[in-house]
Amino acid sequence: MSGGAFGRQRSGTGRRIVVTLGRALWWTAAVFGLPFGLLALWWVLSADSETFYLPPLSEILASFDDVWLRSDRLRADVLPSLLRLTAGFLLAVAVGVGIGVLIGSFRRVRAFCEPVLEFLRAIPPPVLVPVLMLFAGFGNTMKVLVVLSGCVWPILLNTVEGVRAVDEVLTETCRCYGIRGPARLWHLVVRSASPQIVTGLRQALSVGIILMVISEMFAANNGLGFTIIQFQRTFAVTDMWTGILLLGLLGFLLAMLLRLFERSALHWYLGLRHSQRDDGHR
Repeated sequence: MSGGAFGRQRSGTGRRIVVTLGRALWWTAAVFGLPFGLLALWWVLSADSETFYLPPLSEILASFDDVWLRSDRLRADVLPSLLRLTAGFLLAVAVGVGIGVLIGSFRRVRAFCEPVLEFLRAIPPPVLVPVLMLFAGFGNTMKVLVVLSGCVWPILLNTVEGVRAVDEVLTETCRCYGIRGPARLWHLVVRSASPQIVTGLRQALSVGIILMVISEMFAANNGLGFTIIQFQRTFAVTDMWTGILLLGLLGFLLAMLLRLFERSALHWYLGLRHSQRDDGHR
């Protein structure tokens, strides 16, 4: 290899390293910059607060350790909430993707089900809590069903739209090569609709966290929603704010986990978008 070619290779490698580091720094700033910026603003604006209902952030953070980390509440309250959320969310994924693929694949099924789906989707999930109490009682089953009732709609509707948007050229290619049954369902339909499905998962996660808390506020003896309400009823306002802060932190961490799943499951799609973007800039 000549000296000039070797120098160009080293220059290209160095440029790729710089670009990779720049993207990593940009991603870190984009993910963590705004949350930490808002916390810093909250700290400054609440530093001189003398209002009982809005304590300074410094007091909230000082109480956070005693309320959640040095007590048994992580096991007794946080873990049950996360288990209910996970169960309801996974059930919503199974039901939403399964029914969504069925409705999106057949035009007559979609025409038959669309009025019923629009009616059911218009019912706010919190309204169903008293109804679910009548049928499922006050235990974990009711709380899981509440999460399921809200999470299923974003997943189902996005799945239907994703299946409807499957490329007709790919459909004809599968037909010509005799790809049918489970292979066609998985490699063509589900993979083509997976970007839309993941979009539904992101929307459903936010809804699921809200419904998890609401279900625990109605009838429960543990959980994050139950604990926050107990703090509010006993006028432990600082402790109540620690619960709200913990909810935000859990939502942030769950969103990051879902983003990691998205990058792993949709690496082919993200790579395709990146290559198309690079081609457009040339």
